[in-house]
Amino acid sequence: MRKRTKARECALQMLYQADMTDSPIDDVIKKYWQNKTRTPDVVSFANEIVKGTYEHLEEIDKIISDYSEHWKISEMPVIDRNIIRFAIYEIIYMEDIPPAATIDEAVDLANRFSTPSSGKFVNGILDKVMLINSKKDSDH
Repeated sequence: MRKRTKARECALQMLYQADMTDSPIDDVIKKYWQNKTRTPDVVSFANEIVKGTYEHLEEIDKIISDYSEHWKISEMPVIDRNIIRFAIYEIIYMEDIPPAATIDEAVDLANRFSTPSSGKFVNGILDKVMLINSKKDSDH
């Protein structure tokens, strides 16, 4: 498994844990890595995603609410919600990562860890975010 793929999987697990327990994100990160052996690249990238997502969580959740027709964010499956959150963070704030790569990985995670329809749901929201974000970039 590629390093960034593994890091995204780790980030999803941490975001899921934080969402389910309402624990402070720094505590979740520290506890998550306690008994795991990972390369520094995986740890660094996963932590960057998790901390960045939480730093911009209010804005990210507003974006999700704006683009998820007929779904309240609180009613989404927890895994889907957190995949979408970190993918939006990557699309908007991590300009060195192609948005299409982020979306492909997010859809793959949704297909592997969530419901049969999750990949399609995640893809639909993230495609809208990518289109709006690329339009904003071209307007500047």
